[in-house]
Amino acid sequence: MNQTKYIFVTGGVTSSLGKGIIAASLAKLLQGRGYRTTIQKFDPYINVDPGTLNPYEHGECFVTDDGAETDLDLGHYERFLNVPTSQANNVTTGRVYLSVIEKERRGEFLGKTVQVVPHITNEIKERMQLLGKSGDFDIVITEIGGTVGDIESLPYIESVRQLIWELGDTNGLVIHLTLVPYLAAAGELKTKPTQHSVKTLMESGIKADILVCRTERELSDELRQKLALFCNVKREAVIQSIDASTIYEVPNLMLEEGLDVVALKKLNLPKKAAPDLKNWNTFLHRIKHPKHTVNVGLVGKYVELQDSYKSILESFIHAGAANETKVNVISIHSEFLNATSADEQLKNLDGILVAPGFGERGIEGKIETVRYARENNIPFFGICLGMQMAVIEFARNVIGLKEANSTEMNDKTPHPVISIMEEQKTITDKGGTMRLGAWKCAIEKDSLAYSIYEKEQIEERHRHRYEFNNEYKKQLEKKGLKASGVNPDTGLVEIIELEDHPFFIGVQYHPEYKSTVDNPHPIFVSFVAAMKKHKNK
Repeated sequence: MNQTKYIFVTGGVTSSLGKGIIAASLAKLLQGRGYRTTIQKFDPYINVDPGTLNPYEHGECFVTDDGAETDLDLGHYERFLNVPTSQANNVTTGRVYLSVIEKERRGEFLGKTVQVVPHITNEIKERMQLLGKSGDFDIVITEIGGTVGDIESLPYIESVRQLIWELGDTNGLVIHLTLVPYLAAAGELKTKPTQHSVKTLMESGIKADILVCRTERELSDELRQKLALFCNVKREAVIQSIDASTIYEVPNLMLEEGLDVVALKKLNLPKKAAPDLKNWNTFLHRIKHPKHTVNVGLVGKYVELQDSYKSILESFIHAGAANETKVNVISIHSEFLNATSADEQLKNLDGILVAPGFGERGIEGKIETVRYARENNIPFFGICLGMQMAVIEFARNVIGLKEANSTEMNDKTPHPVISIMEEQKTITDKGGTMRLGAWKCAIEKDSLAYSIYEKEQIEERHRHRYEFNNEYKKQLEKKGLKASGVNPDTGLVEIIELEDHPFFIGVQYHPEYKSTVDNPHPIFVSFVAAMKKHKNK
């Protein structure tokens, strides 16, 4: 197959309908039919990447192996396809304009007036085809963020119109995801919002080839026929996307609806063999029919918004399925935790995870949580800032360095057991300047970390600015806080663990970014197993 085919996924009526899940589900089915498929996300905000965004604004920031800070939808793509993404898979308006402005400053436009059309749209089209031109993929699915009709989405919609015209009829198609709401007062589903959304898309010069209708009730044949007629699509191309109990059901629902078959027909590609979803359905069965249940406390400072810890929550689902266990995640706000309330809030948990984050807010609550888990032998897992809090807690309460802290929270601390990296001290720009992407870690053989990974060297993804201070390493290890994983090139500590505890591990990196349905992350799998064991005791 020489010509790469392009599928564009747009959204209408409202945001958060699940364009990313539909794109990932379709990609899963196409991958299952033997097509090399990838997904990319184009976001209409002016931030160059989500790296400087508060999690309350845009959910978690997902990090790729090559160090790109990206939209959380890329996490869904990786979890569904089990294929790593990169910087090329996520583009924002900010990145597009920055690139065009830099070209203008270098004089690359030969003195011409730089305009949205053709300069911005050309840049967008170039980036839309970057993965397709690599020769690695047969089909590229592009998710356009935002909602049709938004001012900020217009350059993307225009770029899609131009690109489909340039590619030709069988080389590109548009899927439009809309809402078909149920009005209780009228007792019926309403198609008008979808009709208006499709009309808005057509005003921009784009005809939807496939309609995916988000709904909480089944669409009747009559209603599908009406949508097909009024929205100018074929009857077979009106696809129902009904509410599901888990996002992992969606590929099966889309298979039943024939979304992949309709897409392949429009792209003039053979259907090949039906997707083999045996492993996927085994995973799904385990989610729906667990044999055990555990309760884990997720202690963090952004717990009001579930998307802030999206990859962690999904990792628990993957690890839970591997253990045939339902993991009930109980969100606990670290800002409201202290020595007095810790026992009340943490006593009924089978395990505790202290989540990543930035800044001083809620720090003492996290430290108190670590103390409780350490003293009560509760399975503990600290990620990034969570690992750093475990080091501070141990330094304060076991070694006796009462004012031990991170220089992120207190730059005057007499015992900076966590300190800013030397190369970070002169950096003033916040975006894209942390330790990012995949870094090596050498693991000690006689350790909990080695029993988890069963490897002497691993690579994990990072996103942080502060590190374990090696000046305190001997002092901490002497009292039982073991540095069991170290970066072989820099000597920076990556993993800490307690020797006399049933399960106590802290990691400087973000293991949640690498957990997928096919490859649940080993630390999460071991953590869930430890929680099961603790509960049975």
